[in-house]
Amino acid sequence: MEPTPLLIVDAANVVGSRPDGWWRDRAGATARLRDALVPLADSGVPPQLAGPAEVVLVVEGAARGVPAVPGVRVVAAPGSGDDTIVGLVGAAPGRRRLVVTADRELRSRVGALGAEVHGPRWLPT
Repeated sequence: MEPTPLLIVDAANVVGSRPDGWWRDRAGATARLRDALVPLADSGVPPQLAGPAEVVLVVEGAARGVPAVPGVRVVAAPGSGDDTIVGLVGAAPGRRRLVVTADRELRSRVGALGAEVHGPRWLPT
């Protein structure tokens, strides 16, 4: 089993859960989320997830151009962000996988693959 946990964040869902005007600048809101996730690569999300962790931010739509930064890998979904997240979870069966989303259908799909699921408020951002 890969020792480094995989933390996958559903950018559209997490950004959309915060009433901070994200709809005026989706890419900017996604970049702010990405930047807030950087410390989690080292610290994790105590107490449930000890660091270090591989942090992956899945983006779609207007946020597809948001680049990766050290500590956060950005994956641009070619189609559905949910399908991309399910693909990432399915491609890492030997790892602890945590998905951050409030999307009920996505929670069910990744949970069926053995991933742990947390809502957007779980993130310390």
